[in-house]
Amino acid sequence: MKRVTRWFIVSVGTGLFALSAMVQAQLPDFTHLSKELSPTVVNISSTRSVTSSPQYRFQGAPDEFQEMMEQFFGMPMNPEEFDSESLGSGFVVSKDGYILTSNHVIQDADAIIVRTIDGDEYDAKMIGADQGSDLALLKIEPENEMQPVVFGSSTDLQVGEWVVAIGAPFGFDYSVTAGIVSAKGRPLQTEKYVPFIQTDVAINPGNSGGPLFNMRGEVVGINAQIVSRTGGYLGLSFAIPSDVAVDVIEQLKNSGHVTRGWLGVLFQDIDRNLAESFGLKQPRGALVAEVMPESPAAAADLKPGDIITYFGDKRVERAADLPHLVGLTKPGEKVSLTIIRAGKQENIDVKITELPAEEEIAEVGTTSEEGASSNRLGLNARALTDEERVRLELDKDKRGVLVVQVAPNGPASKARIRPGDVILMLNNMPVKSLDDMSKIMKDVKDGQAISMLVTRKGEPQRYLAIRPQKP
Repeated sequence: MKRVTRWFIVSVGTGLFALSAMVQAQLPDFTHLSKELSPTVVNISSTRSVTSSPQYRFQGAPDEFQEMMEQFFGMPMNPEEFDSESLGSGFVVSKDGYILTSNHVIQDADAIIVRTIDGDEYDAKMIGADQGSDLALLKIEPENEMQPVVFGSSTDLQVGEWVVAIGAPFGFDYSVTAGIVSAKGRPLQTEKYVPFIQTDVAINPGNSGGPLFNMRGEVVGINAQIVSRTGGYLGLSFAIPSDVAVDVIEQLKNSGHVTRGWLGVLFQDIDRNLAESFGLKQPRGALVAEVMPESPAAAADLKPGDIITYFGDKRVERAADLPHLVGLTKPGEKVSLTIIRAGKQENIDVKITELPAEEEIAEVGTTSEEGASSNRLGLNARALTDEERVRLELDKDKRGVLVVQVAPNGPASKARIRPGDVILMLNNMPVKSLDDMSKIMKDVKDGQAISMLVTRKGEPQRYLAIRPQKP
């Protein structure tokens, strides 16, 4: 019996060793990727001059009095300027020194420094930036040819596939982390034109703008965001697909800005109850809630109540799938939409036009919670039609813009602004168009309380206080 027991123990131990060796043999080795790809990655630091608001100020008092109070009592009376630094990552996209990074890393920067793995530092020039995808293209003048990345197809990327990130989290240069693709096509509130890649790769502040590689050493994504309650990594990381980045790079190189397609509809998700009411077997597609006047959708006779199930040959599973499909379409291109109207399937051809500037500012797109606006006020707004003015009982001299959506937990939501409200004044200045709102907001600082005069059907107009913030 003792011999049997010993043999059993030896057999189990040998089996565990063999199993461990087999598992180790199947695990990926990232050493060669780290060595070969690190030279394609760069660290980016940017600085911008920030003016602080004075903590104390005696209105109407002469400057001499203000200076005396500051000198004798240590009370800051005047605005102070200081440099704010931002750290991030980027990577080389061409031998002659084009660099891709995240727009939020270098936004409003007065100076941008790119540092390579060899320790060389270069002043970078901004070629162009795209807020819709949060990407920016920089250019440096290297002494020698640089090692560029090779782009892979994010479309071919599979859920469960191993991926590797290289970047500078918290300033720790050339940190390598790895994980798997958790999901594809994730919509986020911040960039509605990007179908994000979700991974469990450890990403932290400083990784933004860095590359996400597949096991063949190809860039399949640009690390952009995390979902966290602490500010650090909690297992949810998001990357911009390489297919989106390649298109943005090409446009920024050629023109310095990015143009997107425009359909001109407001739409929403379909839940189980809505699906039943429209006679659908399952909740799928984007439900058209409103068609914008003089838009491509209006010209194609798209109607409220239509359900878009295919955009060209791309299946629309949910409302959040539609913005990036439309945005990636070249202006002037014709697309066949598959829709369900009154329970019957139809095909409608629509000619996509360029997204108007005011539409980009107002971020009119979807009425679903997932696609909520990420602008500084946290709301979607658009121009009023004559019919709406009559319905809302507005005087002819009151122009205003109509709030069509309020982002959850955003500035507008906290100010108790509702969809259907009409904004008449902002920061004590009249609002007659979306362009007026954009001009007014240029001079408003984040966190600054400003007034908003709104009117609501059946209620007296009133002022509300709102504090804009960065999305």
